[in-house]
Amino acid sequence: MTLRSKGSRKIVVGNEPYRGVISAASKGYLVLIAEHGQEKGRKLQVYIESDINDYWVDFPYVDSLNLKIVTPKDVATIISHAIEQGWNPKEKRPPMVFDWSGEVLAGR
Repeated sequence: MTLRSKGSRKIVVGNEPYRGVISAASKGYLVLIAEHGQEKGRKLQVYIESDINDYWVDFPYVDSLNLKIVTPKDVATIISHAIEQGWNPKEKRPPMVFDWSGEVLAGR
């Protein structure tokens, strides 16, 4: 199943089109789901530590929250690192799952 264009964002990395969406995963995590923009294949699933979804729940006690916002530049970097670590978005296989911490992409 491919990502719907509504709600997802296009991004180009190394002249290849990709589509990605970021959503809440569980308390303290966001998840990025990315795939190739033209070919149906292996998805990339990356868990990112962030308390951004807890901001309004815990307001005004937000000083200790990790308010990481994932930018398009972060998504491009994550995709590049995933490709370096063996993610082939054009092959048909189960999703490749990683954790993203700062600038480090590690297998989960």
